This record gives sequence, C-alpha cells and structure tokens, in this order.
Amino acid sequence: MNGKRLNECLASLRWTQRGLAAILECDDRLVRRWASDQADIPASVAAWLETLAQAHDAIPPPTGWKKRLKADAGPV
Repeated sequence: MNGKRLNECLASLRWTQRGLAAILECDDRLVRRWASDQADIPASVAAWLETLAQAHDAIPPPTGWKKRLKADAGPV
C-alpha cells in the first residue's frame, strides 16, 4: 500500500489521518509520513485498512429509514 491508497481507504471509511492515528494509538506524524510516502506502511496495517475499506464499500449504509422534512414544514 502506498500513501495514495492509504488516503483512498481513509476517504472510503470517512476517517482522517488523525483519527487513524488515534485508533492505532500512534503519533499522527507517523500516519502523515505514511500518507506522504515518507515511511513504509506496515503490512498488517495495510491489510487491515484494505479489508475495512472493501467491506465499507461493499455494504452501503441503509436508506429509507429517515424521511426528509418538506421545505415548508415547521419543526416536528
């Protein structure tokens, strides 16, 4: 995995680099170095992110559970 793919996975998951650092309990500067290809992404982290992103892409969030308010409707 390279930095570009890391950022694609983060975007798919709607995570930030800082959020990933918090999840991994590491310094956010390390994640920034991964994202800019200044440091190698550990294979275990890359595989985990790929799996999560693929699952997230394959299973979209549910729809139809929330009705939109009409523009002229007041507070409910």
